Amino acid sequence: MTMRIVFMGTPDFSVPTLAALAEAGHDVVAVYTQPPRPAGRRGLELTPSPVQREAERRGFAVRSPSSLRDAAELAAFRALGADVAVVVAYGLILPETYLQAMPYGALNGHASLLPRWRGAAPIQRAIMAGDRETGVMIMRMEKGLDTGPVGMSRAVAIGPDETAGALHDRLSAVTAALMVEAVAALEAGTLRFTPQPADGVTYAAKIDKAETRIGWTADAKTVHDQIRGLSPFPGAWCEMELAGRPERVKILESGIADRAGRPGEVLAGEVEDGLTVACGSGALRLMRLQRAGGRPVTADEFLRGASVSKGSILS
Repeated sequence: MTMRIVFMGTPDFSVPTLAALAEAGHDVVAVYTQPPRPAGRRGLELTPSPVQREAERRGFAVRSPSSLRDAAELAAFRALGADVAVVVAYGLILPETYLQAMPYGALNGHASLLPRWRGAAPIQRAIMAGDRETGVMIMRMEKGLDTGPVGMSRAVAIGPDETAGALHDRLSAVTAALMVEAVAALEAGTLRFTPQPADGVTYAAKIDKAETRIGWTADAKTVHDQIRGLSPFPGAWCEMELAGRPERVKILESGIADRAGRPGEVLAGEVEDGLTVACGSGALRLMRLQRAGGRPVTADEFLRGASVSKGSILS
């Protein structure tokens, strides 16, 4: 016996779960995803989401409503006759009428150890906060934001230099495997749900642009966590004096160095020495950078194409 599943997801993170459910033999009766968005330099081309591309490749019916509040949309959803919805980073809140439209409701794969980091940006927030561990939880959805009871969980250690991009890819694979286990247990009648604890609730708000500028007065560990938590997107940045004018440069990888100086001071800026910058306490080796309009490069490559004066102050 297989489950009739409506899959709901949008970004790259969601794709492995859709693929895993299909390959486990479940009947994916429809895939819901965010509508195509403008892309390209001029924003003229409408680009389908990664989930839509995967769904179409597999021949699944795709629906991309801009809202779930329309009565006709709800009727179309009910007509699918699904047993359960599987939701992974969909991007729209499911009204209670949708949750009640299926015998088993909806399972949500969330990339944190709830109740820590409920909300939109759990991977980035965990790294930026210096957490050493995160994970994936499969919960039964209810009307609150990531408040539902948990059916399965798996903890994942965060490496001291791991970026949000690398952790994203690992957690995406864990979510896919765990969701397949959860759906199998749901079908077998063995999936048990436990309410989330009331203590330890934190919220992973969307990243604000104001958070992306590096403040060199913070200690090296805090700046390092900011850099790796925002890498590769949207990217932590600072201004450097390059060719006589200030230029915004993203820092995508860094490492903590046992050096000291004034906050933002370039302590080393030669190809043979690398690029080291002082923080409020300690210092960082800048290991991967990206100039505006350029591609990410190593510090060596960066310094071959840009002169960064030792003793200058980054802002």
